[in-house]
Amino acid sequence: MTVTLKPGRLAVILAAAVGVVAAYLIGSSRTANAVPSGSATLASVSTAAGTSSTQSGITVSGTGTVSGTPDTLICSLSVSVTDGSVSKAFAGANSAMSAVQRALRTHGVAAADLRTTDVSIQQGYDTSGHPDGYTVQEGLTVTVHDVTKASDEIAAAVAAGRNLVRIDGVSLDLQDTGPLVSRARDDAFAQAKEKAEQYARAAGRSLGDVVAISEVTQSAQPVPYYATGYPAAMAADSLKAPIATGSQDVAVQVTVTFALA
Repeated sequence: MTVTLKPGRLAVILAAAVGVVAAYLIGSSRTANAVPSGSATLASVSTAAGTSSTQSGITVSGTGTVSGTPDTLICSLSVSVTDGSVSKAFAGANSAMSAVQRALRTHGVAAADLRTTDVSIQQGYDTSGHPDGYTVQEGLTVTVHDVTKASDEIAAAVAAGRNLVRIDGVSLDLQDTGPLVSRARDDAFAQAKEKAEQYARAAGRSLGDVVAISEVTQSAQPVPYYATGYPAAMAADSLKAPIATGSQDVAVQVTVTFALA
């Protein structure tokens, strides 16, 4: 028996067939691309040759933080001289700063740890707007690597500069961070590995080799200590300030990709 379909009926049947096939393909694609949610990342692992392997991997992060005692003190000071003559003001500032630097060198501060940061000349004016002398200011930054001696060295500098010197600021810094970074790195990796092992157990898998590691280090930042000035000459012993170093943190964050066996 021969069945003849009219052109309109044939078009409807073909359209329905195409729709069924398209729906099947879309559903299969969604199923294949589904990714489980969670704080760890699952990814394919690349082999040494650079080709993609069917072995799955997991990427986790860990942070290690270690505290240390600041080992360096940085002091910013200046001398200021005002005089009707610019040359006399400049000579006075030079003399005071030279005395400050000699006192610091005598107390063990190396020349490499003394750095001139500012030399300025400003003309002053009276209430009527007429020129009224000149002020010369010279700045110096002092780096002290033995914090236990810092109080004596600063006191000697202030005594040498007498009432012309001013301490503009002091900060404490942790410069020898090598051992602290190593400890923080160990702690960060241990934390990342512990996370990865937990996820692997939850997935019914075992942890494989390390595939990749990346690191971010947060170094200690200088901590401001105090800022003050001395209005009059005093004996060096009376200028010693008690310095409390406190502690500073060094943090390392690592991101590690493990293979899953």
